[in-house]
Amino acid sequence: MKKKACRRCKYLYEGVKCPACKSDQGSTNWEGRVSILEPDHSEISKKIKITVKGEYAIKVR
Repeated sequence: MKKKACRRCKYLYEGVKCPACKSDQGSTNWEGRVSILEPDHSEISKKIKITVKGEYAIKVR
């Protein structure tokens, strides 16, 4: 199964619903990937307002 990117929060997941925000609006058309390991200590996660660790898409269509 292809990974989907949530259109709301850009979290990458496999399945029907996004585990981060519970949205069912996933897209298989996404570009780029960023991994957030420690959202409390990451400057990138603060800049893009991420609070849950995981993989995120950079651009979702």
